[in-house]
Parts: sequence; structure tokens; C-alpha cells
Amino acid sequence: MICCRPGRRDLLRWSAIVAGAGLLPALDPPSARAAGTARPVNLELVTLTETSAVLTWYTGVPGTDDGLGRMRPAPSDAEVLYGTHPSRLTRTAHGPSGTPYHYVELTDLEPGRTYYYKARSNGVAATATGLAGGQAAGAPQGDVFAFTTPQPPPGRHLFSIALCNDLHLGETVAGLIGQLPWITGISQVPGHAPYPEIMAKALIADARARGADHLLAAGDVSSEAAPADLHSAKSILDTFGTYTQDYLVTRDRAHEGAAYSTCTVGRYQGNDCFQDAFFPAGPSYFAHDLHGLRVIGLDTYDKPGNGGDSGGLSPEQQSWFEAELKKDPDRPTLVFGHHPLFTENDPLSATGAHSLDAGQSLRILGAYARTPGVFLHHAGHTHRNQRSVFPLAPKVVQQEVGAVKEYPGGFTLLRVHSGGYALNFYKTRSPEARAWSERSRQELSGLWPQLSLGNRVTDRNSVVPLDLSGLVSAG
Repeated sequence: MICCRPGRRDLLRWSAIVAGAGLLPALDPPSARAAGTARPVNLELVTLTETSAVLTWYTGVPGTDDGLGRMRPAPSDAEVLYGTHPSRLTRTAHGPSGTPYHYVELTDLEPGRTYYYKARSNGVAATATGLAGGQAAGAPQGDVFAFTTPQPPPGRHLFSIALCNDLHLGETVAGLIGQLPWITGISQVPGHAPYPEIMAKALIADARARGADHLLAAGDVSSEAAPADLHSAKSILDTFGTYTQDYLVTRDRAHEGAAYSTCTVGRYQGNDCFQDAFFPAGPSYFAHDLHGLRVIGLDTYDKPGNGGDSGGLSPEQQSWFEAELKKDPDRPTLVFGHHPLFTENDPLSATGAHSLDAGQSLRILGAYARTPGVFLHHAGHTHRNQRSVFPLAPKVVQQEVGAVKEYPGGFTLLRVHSGGYALNFYKTRSPEARAWSERSRQELSGLWPQLSLGNRVTDRNSVVPLDLSGLVSAG
């Protein structure tokens, strides 16, 4: 499964923008190369809740190149100094030492407060990931960064759902966008476990550790829907809980070829191994109840094709979907599927294939406008974090979530309260996952963070007040 198909002109144009903004890695000055000390870079404010913040960065050996265009890893310590005044950083937090892949969580923060911080390794302040259209580490304030914690969702916490997508079990080379010959992919370090397995297992561990009661996987759980890869994906997801009770998935498209010959013939494409693995008794779209929340899973490539064009619903699915919304329009509803409705602020959108058919998306937004209970549409496919609200349905948030299988490598935790909800993106944090995430950030010659991290903190973290008092607690 391939997320997007940019043309050479698109990427060259984006590279020029990034370079012109001074955001490509700078060459180390002679003094730094001579010193040989670990250099902390790629600082990112990943997660921001009302009481916590997660910061990540990397330390490398100045003046070196690991063959991917980044410094070779240099293990170091990790320290964050922070406080409520830029000149009084009175609190300290540490991450594990002896690793180049740093992950530090600040806890016991106060809601609605502005904090200032400095992250450092070996006493050297970390520099932020440069984003042409945003700020990765918070607002720069001289030699520190600042962020403001949000207020919590109103009411009591009811349950949490991990939203994820693009696990790509079976993939062996990351970043082969559109199968263009001038794009160089990134493989796992020889001797290490396959990166999709590392990232998927880390997803399950962290989703559970962060309190997820349920998990929704929005498509591309395998690389090419081969039976062995689907079996591997289901085996890993089954460690989270029971399928259809604890976790739900939406479909990967069918394929043609000898590798798929033992699977049921699909309606529109080749042999539908995904249908056999996850939907043997019924259609590949569904409505499901989670504690009173209606969860609708869409098959967003329910049409003829090879996956290289825009997604689409079959006429039967479109009719079913609209009837399902209409029969209970006020019921709190979450919709998820692989393709987004539209992809705004996407420098590669002109190349197409990133979203559903535009006519269908407009029709869906019109249905959402007539269905007050719909509040969230979760999508993958773009492998990026992006929060969008469209004028036709201004009360519905479309949340695109970064891929599980590569940088930024994680999931979004939906925390449902009786008076609203919060969305928070978390990177997975096992040592193996952190190492691969940092290695795979070098996709597109190091430009991948520009497209995938999310330009705004609110693309990764947001809070929405909403009356959800009709839902019941998971506990």
C-alpha cells in the first residue's frame, strides 16, 4: 500500500521552500567537528495534554554521515529544564541515558499555564526540527521554547480509544513513494527485526500503557494484503484484545496475482485476502457500538482500481452509510476509514490519490451537516498528522494520523469525557521503535518531517467541548 504519489516537480518545489527557509540541516562548524561531542538535534514537542508534555530529540556525532544524510548516533543523557518563567527554569526532568533517541515526559503540569523549557544533552541545548510552515518544539522565546497547556475536556472521563493507521506489515523498504526510480527508500539495519513488526508491537504496548480501552486501525494494516502479512497483522492486533470487541479495522484493497490465488475473489479487484481475514461473514463496512458511541467503519477503496487513484465508496456502501446516519442523527458518532475526505495544506495534493473522490466527499460532508451526532472523522493514508474542519460540516473534525510504521511513528489517543474529548498524538517509545522512527525520518532525503509531523501543535493535540453525556463509562 502506497500513501501518496508526488511528482518530481512537487518534491523539488518543496525542497526549494525548505532550503530557502534555512531548514535543511546546517553543516557543523569546524569547532563542533573537532570537539566530537554529541550534538542534540530534532527537538519536537510531540504531545501536549492539560497535565503533561512529551519531548523527543536525537544526539549524533558532528561531522559524520550514517549514509542516510544524518549524523551517526551518539548515546548521551537527556535533561529538560522547565518552569513558568523563561528566566526561572526551576524544575528538571530526565530521560534514559546511554541512548541517542531521547524521550522525556513532563508530568504534573497545570492546565492553562504557559511553560518555558530547554532540552539538552551533555549540557548542550537541543535545536528544534525546522518546519517551513510551523513550529515543531513550541514557540521560540530567546534561548528557550514555550507552550501553553490546554484546559481538560469538561466532565468526567468515560473511556479512551487509540486511533492508528498504516501499519504496513510485510513492508521491507520505507519511503518508496509512487515507485519513482529517483526516490531512494530506507531499509532496516541488518540483523534487526522487521520495522513494521517493531512499530506495531510498540503501538500495542503504548496504547495499553496510555489507557486505551479500544483501538481503531484505519486501513493499510498490511503492506500488500498478502495472506501471511495479514495473519501477522492480526496476530499482533490480537495482543491488544478481541477483534470486534476491543479493536476494529478497516479494509486494505484486494490484489491480483499468484500470491493471492487462495483468497476469495473480490467484488471489484483481484482476490480479497483482507475480506477473508477480517470480514469473512459480511461486508467490509460496518457500524459498531462502543459504550453508546456509534463507530462507523468505511471501506474507502470499494471500487475497481489498483490503489493509485482517489478512493471511493461503492453505490451500495454509500446508500448504506447515508441510511445509517439518517436513522439516528443525534447519536454521538465517530467515522473512520483509510482515505481522508479532503487533504488541506498538503504540498503534494495536486498529484491526487490522497483522498476520496471529491464528489463523494462533498456528499459525505453534506450528510454530516444533517447528522448532528457526528463529531470526528479519523483517516490515514497520508501518513501525517493534520487536523481539518470543513465549512460544509463545521462541527466535525477530520483527524489524519501519522503512520504507525515510520516517523513520526505512533497513534492518537482519543479521550472521551462526558462534556467533550481530547486528541493527543504519541510516538511509540520502545528503544527499537525510537531507533527506527529516527532512522526513517530521513525519507525523501530528510524532508519527511515537513510532510508528516504536523505543522501545528493542534494538528497533534486538541480539545473540543461537546455534550457526550449520553455515553457510558468503560469501567
